Amino acid sequence: MEHAHEDFLEEEEFNISDKPSASPYNSPFRSTRLHIQRSNVCSRAYFVVVMVFFHVYILNVIALLLYVHYNNGPGDLVGDGGSSAPVTDSGNSLHQPAPSSRDLHVEDQIQSFSLPRIEGIRVGHVQQVSLVPDKTHEMKTLSLKPLLFEIPGFLSEEECRVVVQLAQLKGLMDSQSTTSSRGQEESNQPLLSLSTEEVFSLLDLNQDGLLQKEELVSHSRSRDGTWLSPDSLRQILMGLEGSQTGMLTLGDFRRAYDVSQRPGQQQSGKLHSHFKQRNKHTWLHQGPGSHHVLQTLKSRVISLTRLPSALVEVSEPLQVIRYENGHFSNAHYDSSPSHSETTCAHTRLAGNTSAFTEVSCRYLTVSFYLNSVEAGGETTFPVADNRTYEEKALVQDGVDLTDTQQTCGRGNLRIKPTAGTALLWYNHLSDGRGWMGELDEFSLHGDCPVGRGVKWVANSWVNVDPNHQQQARYQRLVAQRQHVKPGMEDHYQSVSHSDLHQDL
Repeated sequence: MEHAHEDFLEEEEFNISDKPSASPYNSPFRSTRLHIQRSNVCSRAYFVVVMVFFHVYILNVIALLLYVHYNNGPGDLVGDGGSSAPVTDSGNSLHQPAPSSRDLHVEDQIQSFSLPRIEGIRVGHVQQVSLVPDKTHEMKTLSLKPLLFEIPGFLSEEECRVVVQLAQLKGLMDSQSTTSSRGQEESNQPLLSLSTEEVFSLLDLNQDGLLQKEELVSHSRSRDGTWLSPDSLRQILMGLEGSQTGMLTLGDFRRAYDVSQRPGQQQSGKLHSHFKQRNKHTWLHQGPGSHHVLQTLKSRVISLTRLPSALVEVSEPLQVIRYENGHFSNAHYDSSPSHSETTCAHTRLAGNTSAFTEVSCRYLTVSFYLNSVEAGGETTFPVADNRTYEEKALVQDGVDLTDTQQTCGRGNLRIKPTAGTALLWYNHLSDGRGWMGELDEFSLHGDCPVGRGVKWVANSWVNVDPNHQQQARYQRLVAQRQHVKPGMEDHYQSVSHSDLHQDL
């Protein structure tokens, strides 16, 4: 045993002496043991780091999903009930062909509906807005309760004149307010004398210098006032049919109009007796086929309000109002609070048909001054920026602040009419989720009596149903009407303003 042990030691010494560096750490046993320890340490640390990053990743994914779930706005709620079907379906969801790429684009737009609000910042704050190419408008905050803005120069002088003339050409309906005997006498006078050239220009919707049949009848469909009697219109259409081109030039129109005059009238080329002052308002359609100024005005409203164009497109037509000397409107709300027993007038075909009452649902108002008033005629907001709102506070010292005829000067805020200026205010608060909330009681407003001259003003409303699903069903119904089958156009064109949200 001793000899064997000595032989082993000698062999070890011989092996070590053969290596260039005889370091004790080069021993095969020690080297192997150290290598195993290092490998174990690295593997354990790597495993811990991987597991930590993996758990952090899982937690981030869960947090992101929760954020998306709890921060979804009403855009995801605009579907019909709990269905995921697009809102702008052009028909029933069953037995439908695959939608086209255009329909898919429209549907995606409807599903992403939200109601953005412009920030008022503070009273007197001025911000820049871009409404037309190569021009910037200033928008001034007039009030925070309600959120109210003033935009000077929103309309040009020429645009104001065209809107007034189009309203007169359409005809104005009688006012509900009482008038003095002087006003009744004035109502028998011609509203405005338009030359034949001016009428021709207003009817020439595409401004090509020629009148087609569609343009001629565009202002004759109104039941509350027409620019020509049926007999006169028939005479002019006969002149159009006799034309070789099927269109009328200005000279052709002048001759046809002169022939259409009733016997005994002077052939002056002026419109006198056909215009009747039916004080005080009318509605102007702004959809396809309307005058280019009206369509431009609607596009400008979309840019100003930053609302989805599909909402503005199916809202009420433009209302134009004429206030004569002494005329006024008491303080009122443009919209109404929502209740279970009421339904929105604009969505009633898609809403609760058993509701007792239909009310106006107007998210916001854009009002345009079409002329400057010599005296009076201010728009008043009696309780604007009050600290609190109480109905009993509207009566002070036995005087009712809603009676603008008597107490207009006591309102908190009054805005003098200036031609081309627009006012924008929100009739409803936000519900906190990007949709329409409760009625803003501070939006109470009226019109002071006109002291001298005449006041022309136009109102553009954006209609929104507080019920997301009901608004979605209405949007689908509108899309259905817009995709009618061939041969059904005349049927849907005959639908009046009162049959489907006052003129789609």
